[in-house]
Amino acid sequence: MQSAAFTFALFEFVLLIFSLSVHECCHAWMASRLGDQTARLEGRVTLNPMYHVDPVGTLLFPAIAIFGPLLGFGMFGGMLIGWAKPTPVISRNFRKIRRDENLVTLAGPASNLALALIALVVLLVVAHVVPGGREIVLYTFHESLLPGVDSTVQALVLLGVAGILINLSLFFFNLLPVPPLDGSHLLRNLLPYNAVQTYDKIPFWVSWLLMIFVGGYILRLLLIPTLGFVLFVLARA
Repeated sequence: MQSAAFTFALFEFVLLIFSLSVHECCHAWMASRLGDQTARLEGRVTLNPMYHVDPVGTLLFPAIAIFGPLLGFGMFGGMLIGWAKPTPVISRNFRKIRRDENLVTLAGPASNLALALIALVVLLVVAHVVPGGREIVLYTFHESLLPGVDSTVQALVLLGVAGILINLSLFFFNLLPVPPLDGSHLLRNLLPYNAVQTYDKIPFWVSWLLMIFVGGYILRLLLIPTLGFVLFVLARA
């Protein structure tokens, strides 16, 4: 069981780095499409993690959150989240600033939702095509590995399950209206001028506490029913 938990944690860690890279790449790509080439000129329209990695948010924080429970401490409540280097955007390069800012902002979470849906389709294909595939998928979803399963199939299922967990977590987390998350940019564009001035003065340490504690609580509230629905689909579809 401990070996299965470590294997699953390893897949989660790798998938998190990849998913964060896709997230930032989509921000950069959308900004480029809408007229701001800042991120493209910095090489950010790429899936190469080296261009997106933040040492703390992409490596240290996720490593503690994912592997910590296996070592006897769950400092961040096992949250499967992290962040990469912010994608540089110069809004004045956009033709319609508020609309285009929102489109660039939404491109990141939308990419995570798309990755989660792709992972779900992969698991459904395995469930229907591979002999005993549904049982393999459901066991893996509960962080258990069935003995005797082909290693290629098991690796594919692990990637699918980790892809769903990681990307749904990133989708919900990034839409929280807490600076500097994507949701804060969307909210900021809805606020009147005076409210924006106050909103922009929220201290970094307050944002950090909100992300970890309040954000973690809200994230669990959103994830539990969503994952329940995903499990229902995998068991019945």
